[in-house]
Amino acid sequence: MRFVSYLHDGAETLGVAVGDRVVPTAALSADLPTTMAGLIATPDAVAAVERLAAEVPSGTGTPIIELSLLAPLPRPGNIVCIGQNYREHAEEQDKEAPAEPAIFLKHTASVTNPNATIAWDPAYATQVDYEAELAVVIGRTARNVTEADALSHVFGYTCLNDVTARDLQFGDLQWARGKSLDTFCPMGPVLVTPDEIGDPQSLTVKCLLNGTVVQEASTAVMYHSVARIIAHCSRAFTLRPGDVIATGTPGGVGIFRDPPLLLGDGDEVVVEIEKIGRLSNRCHTRKA
Repeated sequence: MRFVSYLHDGAETLGVAVGDRVVPTAALSADLPTTMAGLIATPDAVAAVERLAAEVPSGTGTPIIELSLLAPLPRPGNIVCIGQNYREHAEEQDKEAPAEPAIFLKHTASVTNPNATIAWDPAYATQVDYEAELAVVIGRTARNVTEADALSHVFGYTCLNDVTARDLQFGDLQWARGKSLDTFCPMGPVLVTPDEIGDPQSLTVKCLLNGTVVQEASTAVMYHSVARIIAHCSRAFTLRPGDVIATGTPGGVGIFRDPPLLLGDGDEVVVEIEKIGRLSNRCHTRKA
């Protein structure tokens, strides 16, 4: 199934994508959850949505391009990020393969929507970069899970752009501030359930800047798989339903290019992931 969150009459609404149109879950049954958080909290409802959506006549619903989309999970519990998880990204930093997943956190206030603006004050951050990533949304509490069981705790997958102010990141002793400015975590446009994704280690991840591909790799070349990341994180702390894991970015980020290729006012940045879709955002510099 493919789910979206969007604004309808000023309220967050949950919809299921049927082709290129979206039907609100409330229109399928009054008993269904009407937000993504509610759906994650009642996972048995997914089967009911699937059954009812299969009965929807062709042409029902609103074209997705006409909706005011929100991030699939507008208010995630935590955003856990994995650094240097693709060979080319580690190599462009002259880093060795990490023996264990390198964990850092991104503030939830950074979450923003598909088609929304990535904005920053150029007097505060001067080196803003893109990072295309596959994001995992946790559906079941995970604590000390095995790698073999880890994927059973996944509710779905989406696109994420781990936008980063490199000058802040490299100037601090840790990465939280440079990764967490408001609007620096676009997610979407849809959340796709695991049955439609299949093997999460066989997806192509791309980033396009103003229509030019600047990152492209298969999740097959991750140093640490999605299952290993979940198992590793769950040994350190409990992963709860609604937590998001950003699984790392391929090589080709702007700061390590010669010359650097950084985001600027008016740029369009797109994260594209096979079987999920395209997450598009425009950039805007503005004074705080």
